[in-house]
Amino acid sequence: MKAIVNAIVVMKDYIIPNGVILIEKDKIVKVGKAKDVAVPKGAQVIDAENNYVGPGLIDIHTHAADNLWIYENPKETSRHLLEHGVTGVLPALYNNLNKQAYLDAVDNILKARDNGDFDNFVGFYMEGPYLSPNFGCERDKNVWKDAVVREEYIDIVKRVKDTAKVWCFAPEREGIEQFVDDVKEIIPNIVFAVAHSEAPPEKVEKFIPYGLRIATHHTNATGTIPHYSECRGVCVDEAVNYNKEIYAEMISDRMGIHVLPYMQRLVRKIKGDDRLILIADQFVCDGPIPEGFEEATDLHFDNAGEIAGSGLTLDIACSNVMVHTGCSVCDAFRFGATNPAKAVGLTKVGYIDEGNIANLIFVDQFFNVKKVIFKGENI
Repeated sequence: MKAIVNAIVVMKDYIIPNGVILIEKDKIVKVGKAKDVAVPKGAQVIDAENNYVGPGLIDIHTHAADNLWIYENPKETSRHLLEHGVTGVLPALYNNLNKQAYLDAVDNILKARDNGDFDNFVGFYMEGPYLSPNFGCERDKNVWKDAVVREEYIDIVKRVKDTAKVWCFAPEREGIEQFVDDVKEIIPNIVFAVAHSEAPPEKVEKFIPYGLRIATHHTNATGTIPHYSECRGVCVDEAVNYNKEIYAEMISDRMGIHVLPYMQRLVRKIKGDDRLILIADQFVCDGPIPEGFEEATDLHFDNAGEIAGSGLTLDIACSNVMVHTGCSVCDAFRFGATNPAKAVGLTKVGYIDEGNIANLIFVDQFFNVKKVIFKGENI
């Protein structure tokens, strides 16, 4: 048995100063104040040194880690993410992959998982293939710009029927209804996400009954706002803000480029703390840094000067959102662990409770990771 002592334990809605967590094998068996939880004789004592101890982070949307594609380097990226407190990850597969590349990427990741080299894999985040061709980085590499063809996508859907958690699509794509129907039939518990889209609100809302529950990198790669002379219109972002059912993903980089700090505060106020999800959305791209962005060290750019995801890990995003919104460490854990777990249907992770899996990270007041425990074991 392990006993974590001298911890500021981060619960769902509150903290426990001078807290104790008891771990038996890979489970949390007891949580409480030091005066109420006796440390068993012979237990391995881990001194948290008055750091915050919260649930392991869950990144539901990232393509890469340490500037390596996850699908090409699952073992190396898995380890890198674990060291940064990411105990659950959904590798994102993008529309720069053709059909065979999608299938190969899935097979490579699942092979690593089965070999024990990707233990923090919890499912796939399918960012495509049918997104708006007018949005996103490396648009010249989008091989899915043409018609939605069942014969092209059905094998991909079948290959990930037991592992895909989230599937993104642009509601305005012609023929997308058949695609959504097929995905829903083959993967009944799939969570849909609106992504890279120019759809008006009514087209977004049409798919809420199908299970549309997530907005991919909210306010990024979203539609134009049609308007009359001096009248502002509405687009995907307003549909997401308006509909309580939809979680808003947010990329919180250091300079607040993806989502301006004021916008981060506004989205948080509108959506509420239970509908905001932080993501890293790290991408591998080495285009030149545009003038004026020299300090954007956690951003990547493509050769056209477009933002190409981030260089973030989720712990850094948690730190950034605290700076940009003034939220607490407890809130940051909610955005980086509790909400993403709930959004994609993961249980026994994402929050600290007796009986849950012992995925825990120790952080200081600025969310610098000091220690990681994964399934009860020190990383």
